[in-house]
Amino acid sequence: MYEKILVPTDGSETSEAAVEHAVDLAEKYGAEVHALYVVDTDSMSLSLGAEQLDRIEQGHFGEMTEIKDRADSATGFVADRAAEHGLESVEHVSAGKPHSLIEDYVEHNDIDLVVMGSHGRSGIKRALLGSVAERTLRSVTAPVLVVDSRDSA
Repeated sequence: MYEKILVPTDGSETSEAAVEHAVDLAEKYGAEVHALYVVDTDSMSLSLGAEQLDRIEQGHFGEMTEIKDRADSATGFVADRAAEHGLESVEHVSAGKPHSLIEDYVEHNDIDLVVMGSHGRSGIKRALLGSVAERTLRSVTAPVLVVDSRDSA
C-alpha cells in the first residue's frame, strides 16, 4: 500500500512525533522514508536581506551554518530513526513556501503517504496565514496523516 512515505520536518517536537508514526508505518509496509526540511523563506523575509534570501532559495546554505545545521539535524533525526528500524531513507532540504514544496516533492517522488505534525515552530504567522499542515491537506493529492503531539492526559 505504501512504498514511499514523506515526513516534512522542522525539527519540532510535533514533527518528531510524526516521525515515530511514519517509521512505524514504513516498517509495517517495508516503505522508504523521505525526510523533507523546507527553509520557509516567507518567515525569513523580514529578518534577511534580498541577497541572502536569494541565496537560500537557490539552496546555497553553506555559509549560513545555523540554517544548515537546523536542516541537517531535522532530516538526520528522521534518517536515524529509519535506520534504527532497518529502513531506507532519503534526506532533502529545499527553500520556499513549505506547502508548495511538499506538494512538489510528493508529485516528483511518487510519494504514497505524507505524515506530518499538526503544527511546528511557527507562531503568530501561523495564526494569520494558516498552518502548513492545513495548506498541505488542501494541496496534496496523496493521503496525509496529521499527528498532534499534545499530551492528552
